[in-house]
Amino acid sequence: MSGRVTKKDRAFAGVRLEVTTSAGFDVVLDRLRNGMGGTSIPEIVELARKPISEAEYRRLIQERFVGTSGFMLFHEIDHGGWLSKFGINRRMVRWIFGNPLIAITMIRHDLTAGLFAPVEILVTEAEDGLGTIITYVRPSSLMVIGNNPPLMQAAAELDKKLDELISGVVA
Repeated sequence: MSGRVTKKDRAFAGVRLEVTTSAGFDVVLDRLRNGMGGTSIPEIVELARKPISEAEYRRLIQERFVGTSGFMLFHEIDHGGWLSKFGINRRMVRWIFGNPLIAITMIRHDLTAGLFAPVEILVTEAEDGLGTIITYVRPSSLMVIGNNPPLMQAAAELDKKLDELISGVVA
């Protein structure tokens, strides 16, 4: 016997940003990597399952995984590695990164904010090979779709951190 199912549609519009720099693809990726910590979602979950306090969990996350940017890289998808099979000869990677200590500031106000945490960027080599394009969606434009001031405040802080990261990389 199956349970009752309801479906609710809620339209919203994300804000996509595209930042172009004359810095080369490898330079941009190196700058991003230099500010990123690294881990995996399973590693963060496993740490949370240990019998430690929230304060100890926060301390360990900060010490072990968080980079100078305040973020950690969870996964890199190398689209450029397979695009050439289809005649597209440009390097392109999608990064999934975040920080559970930042994510909780939003998810505590709306669990569905977890749909857009962690965040993502797409780093694409310019068509002429002489620059790089970073594309991302403003997190608050995805997470906050109703009247939720505490969520908006927390998401705006994430927007700021993400903008600072990108600005530092393309400078």
